[in-house]
Amino acid sequence: MDRRAFIGTLTGGLLAAPLAAAAPPVGRTLRLGLLYGPKSAFDPELNSDDRALVEGLRANGYELGRHYSLEVRSARSNPARLPELAAELVQLKVDILVTTLTGPTLAAQAATKTIPIVMVGVADPVEAGLIVGLAHPGGNITGLSVNAAEISAKRVQLLQEAVPKLSRVAVLWNSTFKSMTLGFQQIEMAAPSLGVTVQSVRVSSSADFDQAFSAIGRDRPGGLVVLFGPLRGDDLPRIVEFVTRNRIPTVFELERGAAAGGLMEFGPSLPDLARHVGEYVDKIANGARPADLPVQEPTKFELVINLKAAKALGLTIPQSLLQRADQVIE
Repeated sequence: MDRRAFIGTLTGGLLAAPLAAAAPPVGRTLRLGLLYGPKSAFDPELNSDDRALVEGLRANGYELGRHYSLEVRSARSNPARLPELAAELVQLKVDILVTTLTGPTLAAQAATKTIPIVMVGVADPVEAGLIVGLAHPGGNITGLSVNAAEISAKRVQLLQEAVPKLSRVAVLWNSTFKSMTLGFQQIEMAAPSLGVTVQSVRVSSSADFDQAFSAIGRDRPGGLVVLFGPLRGDDLPRIVEFVTRNRIPTVFELERGAAAGGLMEFGPSLPDLARHVGEYVDKIANGARPADLPVQEPTKFELVINLKAAKALGLTIPQSLLQRADQVIE
């Protein structure tokens, strides 16, 4: 069920002040390329992110089939295909590329330095080398980013509220991604003030999971934060199965693990980010350069709690935490 919004503001948060709208260029149909990572298909009826994207374009005067067409490519469960798919969209000579998350955006960056790229939900794009700065991105990339490092420590705080006397937290993180490294470092820095010790569980690919699971099982932490990404098709079920079988309270990134059986998720609202893509498409279609369009960060964050998982773990979630949840799975 839906609960009241869990709102927070990060440094550089700009979504409260959207870019001014213009109008579709007369007599021209835009060709938009969408590049997704672990996603099955583009489906506005069933997928809230896709629906928000279409709604955001419509709010800026763009109707599908009339003002723009779509070329969609998805890596599905094989992130290694992203460079190939990005190259396909470039060869199709799309007018604007829209990319979700860090992996697809890096692939698009490698494929073109001229086609405008609007990124959605990318973690720490400056550190990832995608842009020069939030206010003045430079190059051909702009869009919506996430300060992943800052919200990582918040996930530990949420675990502390859910798990009485939590003193030891494991962090499963992918060391090949700069954003994950920053997120883990943020947790490490916050740990003393939060009164917890941190177990670092580093992985660089899906092949490292067995060893990672053995390390977590051996040390028996009181909770787990999952920062791993991008996920291969069977990665998430493996993680959820492990934490469920070993009764480890776990907090995931948003739209990752709670629906599958994990305890909690916390992160920016992806539909909220996707809804702002239309502003960038409109500006670029009317002559603005991505280099001059400030990158925006989220002001809305969502908390999902799985009460069924809490019961299996023997946890009673405090009412104060439940009241802040955007969704409670029962």
